[in-house]
Amino acid sequence: MEKAILVHLATNKIEKRDAEESMQELKGLARTAGAQVAGEIFQFRPEISPKYLIGEGKVSEIIRSKEEIQANLIIFDHNLRPIQQQNLEDEIQTKVIDRNQLILDIFAQRARSKEGKLQVELAQLNYLLPRLLGKGEALSRLGGGIGTRGPGEKKLEEDRRRIKDRISKIKKEMINLRRRRAAQRKSRKKSPVPVASLVGYTNAGKSTLFNYLSKEKMFTSPQLFATLDPILRRVSFSDGLYFFLSDTVGFIKKIPIELITSFKATLEELKEADCILHIIDITSVNYESQVDAVEKTLSEIGVPDIPVVKIFNKVDLLPTHEELLEKNRHSDSPIIYVSAKTGDGVQSLKECLRSRLFKNLELFYLRIPKSKKELIHSFSKWTMILKRRENGDYFELKIMANPRSILNYSPYIKRGGKNW
Repeated sequence: MEKAILVHLATNKIEKRDAEESMQELKGLARTAGAQVAGEIFQFRPEISPKYLIGEGKVSEIIRSKEEIQANLIIFDHNLRPIQQQNLEDEIQTKVIDRNQLILDIFAQRARSKEGKLQVELAQLNYLLPRLLGKGEALSRLGGGIGTRGPGEKKLEEDRRRIKDRISKIKKEMINLRRRRAAQRKSRKKSPVPVASLVGYTNAGKSTLFNYLSKEKMFTSPQLFATLDPILRRVSFSDGLYFFLSDTVGFIKKIPIELITSFKATLEELKEADCILHIIDITSVNYESQVDAVEKTLSEIGVPDIPVVKIFNKVDLLPTHEELLEKNRHSDSPIIYVSAKTGDGVQSLKECLRSRLFKNLELFYLRIPKSKKELIHSFSKWTMILKRRENGDYFELKIMANPRSILNYSPYIKRGGKNW
């Protein structure tokens, strides 16, 4: 395990005020990547140093601290320019990475699908290409470990031309994968089954809630970015009504632009949702700024005006949430309070989803002659067939459909079919 020193620079009062929150998040990222946080260094400096980002005195402090605690990794809570990163490594004689490189490393560890792995590799290569000096000499000094996973040292030591060729090849593969994903979305869009998508700040409890609703045993972890690849599952009600629920990668502040670009295709899933469920960790002292970060990211990827339900999670860890209720009484979005761990409030959430996702649909019972069997295939394209059975010379169907769409089929509507 690598021993890391975390470094944070504040250049104004706002950054100074938010320094502790940002550093706590960086700690979580470092631990998720597999590092042991052995030290922290802060600096308030009105101007950024072009050479080191921080002042020379702080560089000397890092060197002393590194030697005292035997640290072998320095992580900056800021984006470093290539020349700054090189200067710091030359001076400190230790691997130096920034927040972006750390997040990219975590994504490299967590990607499971072919598309996810390609997206991460593309983001890493785009990030690292400007940092290649000569023919890979700059990166050859870094060795292995955090900040060098994903494409691998061998790839990173290739010359720029070969890396650019690899980037071009990945982009072509991504185009084909995105076309396939777009076709899948188009197919789902034609389906009458509604889709709800979970979004939220990383570690807000999305995967735990996803498991509870879908009765799946998906991996959950207190670490950041436990879910990376999008997942889609069916969620059913007791009467047979159902919808699809999707889980997406957790958001975070200051997410690398390379990742926003690379994962835009993955987050395109959100644009096809009928409802977005914004999961919020109510136990976080910074939940309001986390909400802002999620909403900002949704805006950046161009999610249209889809109805949003805010879900305050982990209420089981609060002694009371009356103050919270009062604070959010005038919210523009519906708010549900739940514990994805215990299940408290989940029934209220399902009732809210039912009323929103199926508000334009009504329940109908149809009696179709077997000679008109082809109608059943037609119904399956624009209605939700909840039940189907044979009764003599007829097929009997229990469906959810828009009342206007069913008008032309009124002769087949069966009265008094609620007994089955």
